[in-house]
Amino acid sequence: MASHGIANKVAIVGMGCTRFTEHWDLGVDELAVEATNAALVSAGLTKGEVDAYWLGTSLSGISGLLLSKPMELTGKPVVRVENMCATGTEAVRQAAYAVACGAYDIAMAVGVEKVKDSGYQGLNAFPIPNDGTARTLTAAAMFSMAVPAYARKYGVDDERIKEVLAEIASKNHANGAKNPRAQFRSAVSSASILAMPPVAGVLSAMDCAGVADGAAAAVLVRAEDALNYTDRPIYIKGLASTAGDGKGLSDPSYDYTTFPECAECAADAYQQACITNPREQLAMAEVHDCFTISELLLYEDLGFAERGTGWKEVLAGTFHLDGELPVNTDGGLKSFGHPVGASGLRMMFECWLQLRGEAEERQIDTSRGLALTHNLGGYPGEMVAAVSVLGTTA
Repeated sequence: MASHGIANKVAIVGMGCTRFTEHWDLGVDELAVEATNAALVSAGLTKGEVDAYWLGTSLSGISGLLLSKPMELTGKPVVRVENMCATGTEAVRQAAYAVACGAYDIAMAVGVEKVKDSGYQGLNAFPIPNDGTARTLTAAAMFSMAVPAYARKYGVDDERIKEVLAEIASKNHANGAKNPRAQFRSAVSSASILAMPPVAGVLSAMDCAGVADGAAAAVLVRAEDALNYTDRPIYIKGLASTAGDGKGLSDPSYDYTTFPECAECAADAYQQACITNPREQLAMAEVHDCFTISELLLYEDLGFAERGTGWKEVLAGTFHLDGELPVNTDGGLKSFGHPVGASGLRMMFECWLQLRGEAEERQIDTSRGLALTHNLGGYPGEMVAAVSVLGTTA
């Protein structure tokens, strides 16, 4: 690929994250301010010392004023970005490249979303004119089509594939139960999940991520300056973004068992970060489990398991907190919740905590020193994707 990357040129020196939940008592302003101020305190900075801000939001505002007004910022560039569910990571990517090229010394990326009492139902965006061929199915219905496709291709019987998906959901809820910032903090057994009625295909409500309000933020500086702000910076090793061509909707060869955009994006990020075996080199990963079947397919798209074997790895406990490669240690979208503009930064916040040894009850062994985050936006056959690789050394 054409990406040259910015490995070891930029570091994250401060982060903040609100709780993700139904914040009926807080508006988008308060959420953005809470996360931004927490990140500033973490880095020992004031808002005036930050040179530029990038704000990621999908539904909650249309300009940088969404942040500059409540933060009372004057004379600062504040740019609003959006890339569907990869919005938070896109804010980090643009802020990081601005620092890497020397345009700014200190930049901030902020992600925020307020959807629970905003008039939106679920994650619907505003109506966009189209050519009349757009699908009218729900997101759950579109992703549910991947379940029988995967099961048939790899010879997994109907009951076993449901057990696998229930195990993914149960794992993430167990992790979220250990996380004070998670939206849902109750462990749920696989048996309880299997007993729930389906809402789309074989997917039940427990196979679907929660919708939440929340915000997260990061402070970025040049790598050589990082130790001026913290004794434990996290360095950016790779940042990749990919947009598909949408042909999966009309291509008869697309079989719903992979998200090609995610695989391509991961390959770019791995090249930047010099990763040749993610299963062995990564200490952890935060992946976009908007639905349990998404997480299953992503194990294989991201190179954590060979094609057709991800389901076996789930049952073997490979991706649990005490497994070989823990995935979604903070509960993932499934338990932590999914305020679209904030999710990518929330994933990085978990990597920040884990790599610095600050994840408390859910702390894992991060001696490998590398963590991955992954977002996708859109639907099978029509996606955008973002992957970051973060590390403890430059």
